[in-house]
Amino acid sequence: MPFVKQVKNKAYFKRYQVKYRRRREGKTDYYARKKLVIQAKNKYNSPKYRLVVRFTNTDVIVQIVFAKIIGDEVMTSAYSHELPKYGINVGLTNWAAAYTTGLLAARRILTKLNLADKYEGVIEPDGTVGPIAALDDEDAPRPFKAFLDVGLKRTSTGSKVFAALKGASDGGIFIPHGENRFPGYDAESKKLDAEILRKYIYGGHVADYMRLLQDEDDEKYKRQFSKFIEKGVTADGLEDIYKNAHAKIRADPVFKPTEKKGDYKVFKKYKKHRLNLKQRRNKVQQKIDAYKHSHEGDEE
Repeated sequence: MPFVKQVKNKAYFKRYQVKYRRRREGKTDYYARKKLVIQAKNKYNSPKYRLVVRFTNTDVIVQIVFAKIIGDEVMTSAYSHELPKYGINVGLTNWAAAYTTGLLAARRILTKLNLADKYEGVIEPDGTVGPIAALDDEDAPRPFKAFLDVGLKRTSTGSKVFAALKGASDGGIFIPHGENRFPGYDAESKKLDAEILRKYIYGGHVADYMRLLQDEDDEKYKRQFSKFIEKGVTADGLEDIYKNAHAKIRADPVFKPTEKKGDYKVFKKYKKHRLNLKQRRNKVQQKIDAYKHSHEGDEE
């Protein structure tokens, strides 16, 4: 058989695609997922929990997930659009909101596992960083352990991913982490300024920017913080709003679905059924007869 050179054109490369669809679409980092999912062989059938943090344009999503052979299973979830129930009506995607959503997810899962009383976490966060320690009692249960799953989001210093992590950690979940990705960390001195981190937790950076705009450009302030003005939220009152929200979350973190108004069991049928051949011909004949009848009336 003579030698035939293989032309690597579009048809060739269409047959040699990346193995996994979600990797082709740029949706999943499978290298990171394997590290987060694979479990030690001596821990047979013990799930490895992940703190999954995702962001949309209008929402912060925090979930506790573990992998099964058939797919991932979500144990609990928290969303920033739930925060108005706890008194936070504006700024639902900022750093402080991501922290509060992580706190809500942590208190929810610990309440579900009956560990909320044993592991309260950090009730009044002061900006210090430290993992949740196990109780001294040997018979006491160990803290709930999860690993941060950031997805495809960049893990730069100060990212909101670490806000959710900090909230979940302060909520009582043991998440292995350090302090070098939080706001206030100095790469040269390799130290964390706890005051800066505390300011971010309570929305102090937003309050500073509100005051700056009020002094320099009042029109831009009214345009950029129109929702804050509409709800009566001021720069001086932001910290109290977040403090009260944290207290309410700790008091009652359980999800309560909203009551549906109206009877949703009765649905109206808007879809028209397709006509068969006999019905279509009959419909055409009716139009022809109606047209002839109208013209006969005009001639008379």
